[in-house]
Amino acid sequence: MTAPAYSTSVSPTAARIWSRSRGLLIALLVLALGGIVIAALRSGEQHGRLDPRSADPAGSRALATLLSERGVSTRVVTSTREAAAAAGPDTTLLVTDPNLLTGQQLDTLRTATGRASGRTVLLAPDQTALDSLAPGIRTATETDVTVRAPDCTLPAARRAGDADLGGMRYSGSAPGAEGCYPVDGLPTLLRLPGKTAEGTQPPGGTGPTAGDTVLLGAPDLLYNHRLAERGNASLALQLLGSHRHLVWYLPSVSDPATARDGERSFLDLIPSGWGWGLLQLAIAAVLTALWRARRLGPLVPERLPVTVPAAETTEGRARLYQQANARDQAAAVLRSATRTRLAPLVGVPPLHVDTADVLVPAVATRLTADGGTPAALHTLLFGPAPADDKALVRLADQLDDLERSILHQERHAPREHPDS
Repeated sequence: MTAPAYSTSVSPTAARIWSRSRGLLIALLVLALGGIVIAALRSGEQHGRLDPRSADPAGSRALATLLSERGVSTRVVTSTREAAAAAGPDTTLLVTDPNLLTGQQLDTLRTATGRASGRTVLLAPDQTALDSLAPGIRTATETDVTVRAPDCTLPAARRAGDADLGGMRYSGSAPGAEGCYPVDGLPTLLRLPGKTAEGTQPPGGTGPTAGDTVLLGAPDLLYNHRLAERGNASLALQLLGSHRHLVWYLPSVSDPATARDGERSFLDLIPSGWGWGLLQLAIAAVLTALWRARRLGPLVPERLPVTVPAAETTEGRARLYQQANARDQAAAVLRSATRTRLAPLVGVPPLHVDTADVLVPAVATRLTADGGTPAALHTLLFGPAPADDKALVRLADQLDDLERSILHQERHAPREHPDS
């Protein structure tokens, strides 16, 4: 005969599990739906930014077509090794995003462009890229991209006239540098002349020189949807079409040269300003915790605003025991309560409630022949902790049965009449 299954009010049910976990499940569902919606919206976005093969508004296919009509060949490369190998005396190297390049990649480009006499065009380079490819030039705060006048003597800019420029601004002194389209006195287009192998400008313009370098603060004038506006096409054609060959370098994070520069952790990718911001937030969180933390001290009793029924208190404590898997503590509480209630019924003083040699024989003498042996009573009242929840429920039932049997005998015991 199999033992009956025990069920208590604290046993988890399907409804209770659902009520506990539905908030988390709904939040996960909302996140999943949000990700699907964002992915669907982004699937229709434009791709191929500054790609000469892309006809999207942010692509540059129109410019590549105009250059081809003027006899300039365009070659697209995606690795530093290809870009360095393609640099030559009759070549313009366009780096669309120099800020993605690592230190090793920048050094490779600097060596390659230093040997060639072509032109290097950098789009919105930051200070790290400038330190390698345009030493001595500093970046200033960015500005909006809008229509600006050349305000310089550079022939290409004067012929183009007004153009859409802005973005990064540059400062610094370099012999023969020409700055155009200034904002608050700092140019957004800067041309640096070529230098000799020793790093100085050749006297009289003679001698083997490296190619010149052009810094563009923003790439907007190269986009398909802006090329036909104002003097954008003229300026772009003159800057990129001064040589017969154009190497269009699209840096990529999958470039093998990136891995050779050493693995960078997630913290290395976070800008320095964010680090200081996170530090301030951490200090604020610690101060808030100290401010709102509960102070340690003696317990202070207080009157409860409401009366809590004993059944709810018992069930709440049972739930805490269940969550902590504290079967040993729960069994000890049940046995202690039973021993405390049985002691006065069997005539055991309160001092010996927890003394097995005194309590067990007294309880055994009050039971009938089928009530259990002293050994079984000792295991029941002072035995080990239950191994699982079913054993704990079985122990509680056995303790209830024991207490009821003692009470039943107590109620039906013969009483002598006071007058006898």
